[in-house]
Amino acid sequence: MTRASLRNTLLYALLTLLLCPAGTAQAQEETKKEAKQEAPRSKSGKKLLTAMDALRVSSVGGVALSPDGRRVAYTVSEEKMEEGKEWTSTTHVWVVPTAGGEARQYTRGEKSATNPQWSPDGKHVAFLTNREKESERQVWFLRADGGEAWQVTTHKGGVSGFQFAPDSKRLLLLATDQPSKEEEEKRKVKDDTIVTDQDHRMTHLWLWDIEKKEGKQLTEGAFTCSDAQWSPDGTQVSFTTRPTPKADDGDITDLWIVTVASGEKRKLIATEAPESTARWSPDGKWIAYNGSAKGGGVYQEDLLVIAASGGTPRNLTAKWDLDAGTPVWMPDGKGIYFTSNTAQAIEIFAADVAAGTVKQVTSRGGITGLSDVSRDGQTLVGTMSGPKRPSEVYRSNPAYTSFQTITTHHAWLDEFALGEVEVMKWKSKDGTEIEGVLTKPVDYDPAKKYPFLLNPHGGPTGASLTNFSGTGQVLAANGYMVLQPNFRGSTGKGEKFAQANKNTWGIGDYEDCISGVEAAVARGMADAGRLGAFGWSYGGYMTFWILTQTDMFKAVSPGAGLTNIYSMYSQNDIQRYLRWFYADVSPWDNFELYWDRSPMKHIKNVKTPTLIVHGERDTRVPIAQAQEFYRALVERNVPVEFVVFPREGHGIRELRHQLDRIRRYVSFFGKYLNNPSVTEPKAEKADSK
Repeated sequence: MTRASLRNTLLYALLTLLLCPAGTAQAQEETKKEAKQEAPRSKSGKKLLTAMDALRVSSVGGVALSPDGRRVAYTVSEEKMEEGKEWTSTTHVWVVPTAGGEARQYTRGEKSATNPQWSPDGKHVAFLTNREKESERQVWFLRADGGEAWQVTTHKGGVSGFQFAPDSKRLLLLATDQPSKEEEEKRKVKDDTIVTDQDHRMTHLWLWDIEKKEGKQLTEGAFTCSDAQWSPDGTQVSFTTRPTPKADDGDITDLWIVTVASGEKRKLIATEAPESTARWSPDGKWIAYNGSAKGGGVYQEDLLVIAASGGTPRNLTAKWDLDAGTPVWMPDGKGIYFTSNTAQAIEIFAADVAAGTVKQVTSRGGITGLSDVSRDGQTLVGTMSGPKRPSEVYRSNPAYTSFQTITTHHAWLDEFALGEVEVMKWKSKDGTEIEGVLTKPVDYDPAKKYPFLLNPHGGPTGASLTNFSGTGQVLAANGYMVLQPNFRGSTGKGEKFAQANKNTWGIGDYEDCISGVEAAVARGMADAGRLGAFGWSYGGYMTFWILTQTDMFKAVSPGAGLTNIYSMYSQNDIQRYLRWFYADVSPWDNFELYWDRSPMKHIKNVKTPTLIVHGERDTRVPIAQAQEFYRALVERNVPVEFVVFPREGHGIRELRHQLDRIRRYVSFFGKYLNNPSVTEPKAEKADSK
């Protein structure tokens, strides 16, 4: 047994002890048995990915290139899973030579350090952390070569974002308005009544003088600010506003410019359409930004350019049918790079500013992101990931013909056998061609039929990508084939396809999903007697809907899903977006459509064993949606289990909860699809019942 396999075996033993009644003889005995077991392996001899292994995957991001182009600062998440302690994930700043070489960890400790930025003079690396006060993030500095960090800002309540001025002497801060002294006194005695849609804390811009250690407010009023950017000469700042911090106001956005010396503000564009992510050209004469024709629904995100002084914008992607990401100017001001979801990948594209043309620059598959460009325009850096490798930092030349990964935070995955990932295509019931991401079981044999899991994505305005999936690979290690369909309503195939599920939830998109499963069965890949489905958010809605429409699946697990669209409308936090899908009217003016697309209407059809999973504090899809469906299944004697994760919102963040969810999938589907667990000790125990 290798040292690595012994380490993993001991982790499994520890986890079993934590999940069994404390101190029991049974738990101690099982721990001893698991400590002696070899890590599960594939036919090739490589290890199989377990749920514990999946938690080891780090999040790599926050990439920033040094002014001289020689180093890259970035962030890496770090997971701590110690016996008898809370499991935590912290983020720290690392620095790696742009040419490649050994990466150094610049920050350490129990508090996260995020958003690394280099000072324009190259002397310092700045970051955000709450080291001094739990609820307050402040800006801290490190010398460019590392060393001891020190606190720079002392803004009351902390800051949510910052950016260096071009002169390196000032910081632009984003900070939330703080309660008055009177309000603080009321809070102390719990006189803290909240008036819905009125008591908002806005975020505004502040200027911080680094030497004087003092701040000056740049904006104030009944609006909230984000994405502040300095002009190249340091005299002006662009920023995005919206009426409130509410999620429902997320696309009621405008672009503004403030003159720093005078505080004078002007709106850059006077339209009712949403605009955001303004980026100054290197010479300061132009601003590139993203905008849509309308807000409150599903519309193409375009790339536009306007004179910094104002005027009529030019749409550089008017003849292009995909969404444009945040603009990144080339130093010569002639080209703008951006990312876009195309089919099952996120690739990099370039727009010619003068010609108004767009060309695709990368075709790597997976996800390729662009974060920064060197001052001479010869080096581009960002993160990339693929089906078998999570995110790492890369560097490239402008044409992306010379591409190199310069970090190796996931080299340990080379010890594991992973399922192959490919794009599967099929025809839906009405003849529409649909694509999806298919993850095959480890040791896949084309002569065999496999237990098959359908996994619709969330959104619904989103897409499944040929990207690394920890959950998908754990399921592949346990012998499952997993299909993630990009049904109508998904991004990556143009605006028309993204809008194709308006007024038709549960019809065309449902047929797209089911026809994919039928195609897998017809091609001899999927075992028709061992079909399951699971999904989250809109994927949760789709799996709730599946339960009411067909008995072809032996087990279904909806997560954070919608069940009663009528009540969901008033319970959730994005009414404008939901209303767009339902003829642009509210449920009380369109009862039939909202109720007809609600799984609760068809609850009497459900016979399939169900595992419902939900976060306790979900505001996007409130837990009442899951409670309604669960209660109905209980009273109708349908096999059902309802799992609630305390403290969690719409996504599951806590490590133990992430582990529990993956293991429950393995156990639940293993039981009903007759596929005993290979990798999970707790699931193995459940399978033997």
